[in-house]
Amino acid sequence: MKKMSPMMRRRSFLLGMGAAAAGLTLGQRGAFAAEEPKLNFYNWDTYIGETTLGDFEDLTGISVKMDLFADNDELFAKLKGGNPGYDLIVPTNDYTERMIVAGMLQELDHGMIPNMANIDAAFLNPLHDPGRKYSMPYMWGTIGIGYRKSAVDGVPDSWKWLYDSDRYSGKIALLADGGTIIQMGLKYMGEALNETDPAKIKKVEEMVIRQKPHIKAFAEDNGQDLLAAGDVDLTMEWNGDILQVMDEDDDVGYAVPKEGGLLWEDSLCIPTGAPHPENAHKFINHILDAEAGALIADYIQYATPNGAAKAIMDASYRDNPAIFPPSDIIDKLEVSVYKGEDYQRLIDETLTRIQAA
Repeated sequence: MKKMSPMMRRRSFLLGMGAAAAGLTLGQRGAFAAEEPKLNFYNWDTYIGETTLGDFEDLTGISVKMDLFADNDELFAKLKGGNPGYDLIVPTNDYTERMIVAGMLQELDHGMIPNMANIDAAFLNPLHDPGRKYSMPYMWGTIGIGYRKSAVDGVPDSWKWLYDSDRYSGKIALLADGGTIIQMGLKYMGEALNETDPAKIKKVEEMVIRQKPHIKAFAEDNGQDLLAAGDVDLTMEWNGDILQVMDEDDDVGYAVPKEGGLLWEDSLCIPTGAPHPENAHKFINHILDAEAGALIADYIQYATPNGAAKAIMDASYRDNPAIFPPSDIIDKLEVSVYKGEDYQRLIDETLTRIQAA
């Protein structure tokens, strides 16, 4: 494949995925009425290829309007009371399952997505959506620490420097996502990422509140911007967001702490009540095309589950350990699972207390 220029990057897996391929289902296409050539897309910021939307419109005549959300909580809240008009959304794996349980996603017609054949077999039967009935994989990756090399002492190899130290006081950012704050804190304390014991979650809450005087910001998916601007020297962030800055600044690095962290997958889903479901299927199929998928992955610098796309990309992408972590790093990572609405309420209440402290 011709080398594509590295530009602005973006971010949010192997979720015990079996290698068995999902069966292709046909027969629903006739249920779709004739649709106007429009698609309403709700996506993370800077999380699509530079030309993807224009290329799709040129190929199909379907124009795409893309709105942006900052985190999964915002996405969920937007659709919880009913779909305001979106055709395609990009939740992370545990929120995909949460939305399936809540009846917020419609089943996909695999017969309308022939490029599903390009997906790596490891992603075809995830725990959060067995058989890929409601979702197609988009990107996967890690959460770790982005850092300014000249401002820290070596590689920040522990969550300690964000959660439990004044060493970089006033130059630290955490993601403003309650679940992620608690889960990475649990990892630092030697607990399982999916721990639900309120007493253990309370210990993380107390630790973060003690650390608050040293925290510059709880970042709304913009920790990489704070790092680039010099506002912080350490930030909890999605790996692709930090790779964006690393591409422009050699003084920036990325590390997964020794205690381990999160392994995530973002999925393409059609929400219940989508006004243009046929167009959404067409767009999913376009994204899963080998060349279209390669252009997206090259631009945003996240790990693609599209095996056909990965195969035509440069070695600089395929062999980058910040994109595709080596096995010794993968072994330290955990996948977040949906743990029920009682847990979600506990996390929301915990974040509210942290913010108010």
